[in-house]
Order: sequence, then structure tokens, then C-alpha cells
Amino acid sequence: MAKGKVLLGTIIGVAAGFVAGILTAPKSGKETRAELKQKAEDKKAEAIAKGKEVRHKAGDVAEDVITKAEKVTGQAADKVVSATEKAADVVVDTTKELKARSSGVAKNAKTIIKNNK
Repeated sequence: MAKGKVLLGTIIGVAAGFVAGILTAPKSGKETRAELKQKAEDKKAEAIAKGKEVRHKAGDVAEDVITKAEKVTGQAADKVVSATEKAADVVVDTTKELKARSSGVAKNAKTIIKNNK
């Protein structure tokens, strides 16, 4: 905030000094007005040019942000897919293991039942 206030104060001071210098110059009112008008037109053109430059840079920054966001989104999606695949593998492996165990338990139960008849 302090830097912004200092910059604003500097700009206002420069503008006030410029206006005071123009108004106290030994020229006629008509010459002074013509000079002020010309300088205002020059500053307007300069401001328009700067505005176009800023707009162009903002567009470049926006494109860069979009590109980076797409990259991050893709990476996140890849991680989700990878985690889902790993979870699916764990479920399949666990299911196979439980099936094998239950088959073994069933065989043992059948054997015990046969032996007890």
C-alpha cells in the first residue's frame, strides 16, 4: 500500500508541476492552450497504446494460466485414474484370495463331515 501511495503522490506532483510550468510560461493564452491541447492528444495516444499493450500482455498471461490449469487438471485426472486402477487391482486380488480361502474351508468342512459319518 505504501508504495502505491508514494507512486500516486509522485504522479500527482509531476502533473501539478507540469501544469504550473505551462501556466507560468511567457506565452500567450492561445499558444498555451494549443500546446496543452497537443500534449493532451499526445498523452491520449500514448495511453491508448499502453492500454493495447497491457491488453495484449493480459491475453498472453491468460493463455498461459489456461495452459497451466489444463496441465494440472490432466495430471490430477491421471493420478485419479492410477489410484482407481490400483484400488481395482487390490479388490480383485482380495476377492481371489477370499475365494481361495473359502474354497479351502469348504473342502475341509466336507472332509470333516465325511470323516464324521
